[in-house]
Amino acid sequence: MSVNRSRLQIFSCNSNPDLAQKICDHIGIPLGDAQVGKFSDGEIHIKLNESVRGSDVYVIQSTCNPVNQNLMEMLVMVDALKRASAGTINVVLPYYGYARQDRKARARDPITAKLVANLIETAGANRVITMDLHATQIQGFFNIPVDHLLGVPILAEYFQSKNLEDVVVVSPDHGGVIRARRLAERLGAPIAIIDKRRPEPNVSEVMNIVGDVSGKTAIIIDDLIDTAGTITLAANAILDKGAKEVFACCTHPVFSGPAISRIREANITEMVVTDTIPLPGDKMLDKTKILSVAPLIGEAIMRVHHEQSVSKLFD
Repeated sequence: MSVNRSRLQIFSCNSNPDLAQKICDHIGIPLGDAQVGKFSDGEIHIKLNESVRGSDVYVIQSTCNPVNQNLMEMLVMVDALKRASAGTINVVLPYYGYARQDRKARARDPITAKLVANLIETAGANRVITMDLHATQIQGFFNIPVDHLLGVPILAEYFQSKNLEDVVVVSPDHGGVIRARRLAERLGAPIAIIDKRRPEPNVSEVMNIVGDVSGKTAIIIDDLIDTAGTITLAANAILDKGAKEVFACCTHPVFSGPAISRIREANITEMVVTDTIPLPGDKMLDKTKILSVAPLIGEAIMRVHHEQSVSKLFD
């Protein structure tokens, strides 16, 4: 008898249940019934309250703060699904934690992004769906399929709706030029690049701006904003060069440490982010605009489930 893998089920761990519910609402199926909690000593406890035998199962979990707790929840959930005879186990990581540790920058550094990939595979995942990896080569750290979704179309659609004039898209560093160019092409705008030097982790120093920003509306784009040092220094440098106003956008609002106070005080008209990482009330500012990635992830899940092309989403 052939195995029936036609049933689609989506489960959520605790990092981003609101996003998981929006994805289910977009697809039109109920969120899977599972309890993800802790024993009194802090160990992860998972209880699946419905059968997953033979199903295509998708686990929604961003490995954001608390990173290790969320990572472990996801791994234990995958193990539970494997032992419950799920047909396929697809890990959906809207935000991939540890992605910045993708190479040995100094002697004796770990490559933690690769370690996380190993853990996900060993736990029993058959596929990974993720968004805007900090380093795209992380896709090659896996020996299972990885579908890499892009946030640029979502951000571009929002800025197109604002009908801004004299736009220039700014990359805050050399590594983000391809991302900036993608946004610029969709907006029909030129790009500029900030040449910066980073003397130590989470400390950036703006050096020079390559490109013309004078008299223009600048949109700074990055994959993630952590302590917001880079983005606020970039905004100041752009305004010093004569820009009219500055918008900033990213896919992943990590917003750790002094990020919120820096963004609040920065001369940034609007901070546009997505909901790959949930923002609690104390991190919400009047200038923050949140766009949902649920329709994109929901569409990707449906395409994977029906064995259709995911790349067509970005054509």
